[in-house]
Amino acid sequence: MIKKVHTDNAPQAIGPYSQAIICGNMLFTSGQIAINPATGEVEATDIEGQTTQVMKNLEAVLTEAGTSFENVVKTTCFLKDMGDFAAFNKIYGESFTSKPARSCVAAKTLPKDVLVEVEVIALIK
Repeated sequence: MIKKVHTDNAPQAIGPYSQAIICGNMLFTSGQIAINPATGEVEATDIEGQTTQVMKNLEAVLTEAGTSFENVVKTTCFLKDMGDFAAFNKIYGESFTSKPARSCVAAKTLPKDVLVEVEVIALIK
């Protein structure tokens, strides 16, 4: 069974995709960027502010799906500049205290020219 996840507390999809998909007891999120769902605009211009907004967006999608950061098993993180890694990692670590598996790569350009994007795979318990 595949179920689409949608919440107004995270940015609306800017293309032909879902915020997340539930398949069995697994949640697969689309990449979240630093768009404030209330305004539809990119939140902040620095890595700290953008990472904080990304974590809020992910939390909203996880909550809508009936799970949380504690149940995340894998993340994929995209940074525009690896020079931002330490600042990103500090804020990331505040949300992902369970320390899921992770990939983190540099991306030349991200949607809306943001500095960071994060997608997750989580268990639904």
